[in-house]
Amino acid sequence: MGVRSLNSFQDCNSAYETWLRTQCDVIETDLEYKHERMRKNPFTFLRATFFRWAREIAKVCPELANAPSVLSVGDTHTENFGTWRDADARLVWGVNDFDEAAIMPYPFDLVRLATSVQLAPGIELSGHDTSDAIITGYRNGLRGPRPTLVDERAVWMRRFVVCTDSDCTKFWEEVQSYPTVEPPADARRILQSSLPATAQIQRFASRRKGGGGLGKARFVAIANWQGGQVIREAKASVPSAWYWAHGLATDKSWAHDLSSGEFRSPDPFLRAEEKFIVRRIAVDSRKLDLGENAGKELDLMAIEAMGFELGSIHAASTAQTTAVRANLDLLSGAWLRDAVGAARDSIEEDYAAWCSGH
Repeated sequence: MGVRSLNSFQDCNSAYETWLRTQCDVIETDLEYKHERMRKNPFTFLRATFFRWAREIAKVCPELANAPSVLSVGDTHTENFGTWRDADARLVWGVNDFDEAAIMPYPFDLVRLATSVQLAPGIELSGHDTSDAIITGYRNGLRGPRPTLVDERAVWMRRFVVCTDSDCTKFWEEVQSYPTVEPPADARRILQSSLPATAQIQRFASRRKGGGGLGKARFVAIANWQGGQVIREAKASVPSAWYWAHGLATDKSWAHDLSSGEFRSPDPFLRAEEKFIVRRIAVDSRKLDLGENAGKELDLMAIEAMGFELGSIHAASTAQTTAVRANLDLLSGAWLRDAVGAARDSIEEDYAAWCSGH
């Protein structure tokens, strides 16, 4: 099934949103909010437009399009990493959003991550340092894949992911601000089943979060259990925009396959059910803040850890690991920097077109 030519960003955006409405219930006010946020800066624009990346990246970086394909994150960027508790209550850090998981050439995850570093406000790392850190981490992840356990393997992260008093206060204030709604019957049933058996639901609400996921319905159950509140979210799940971009009809989401891959210690509360991704929302599920709060040395450590996580994820495609390593060895020393330069130019061109048209 072919995809018609969508050369302008506006046409591409319109076509993607038309397709999205055929896949799930779309919250139109959230989609309008997404359109506003896309004007904020190129980094926010990148986060919101994986569908465009999926259509254009093989044309922007044709030399990478025939690299070995593996199950990939797809929408890789610096804010797509965070913490969760595994089945033994250990604090784990890694990729925590799998909406756009798809089988694609492995370099595209690395290029998108490195591009996001270069576009992210507050991170002042050279292209050379960024690329070196990502590739170093990636090679190590391919060689020795494993989850990143904060209290054992990455103690240096603790100061950036452990909650302060103000973090806790801010979290619960945000929960109180969620607008009360009545979810459809299927979402209500899924949320109810995700809670502890004796939990008493206080209310259902909606939640506006993310970048590319804005517009997809998100429903939240806020319940009382064992003297406190527990929260679950059900977010509409659709196939990766990668398949839309390449004209491939599929109903499959790879989110569960990626989140529970061989070398991960998954979140036991995260699951795919019917047309929803269900997860626990909690104060200790946090992102790693980069930029001015960290400094160059810790930023580089974090970027290398992100590369390691991608290597560990890709290593789960075991039949391709040898081919990935061989291909990586054949690429020129500056391949990632060159690819990021081309990708950044393309994104900034689309960003300028969007701002001038809106």
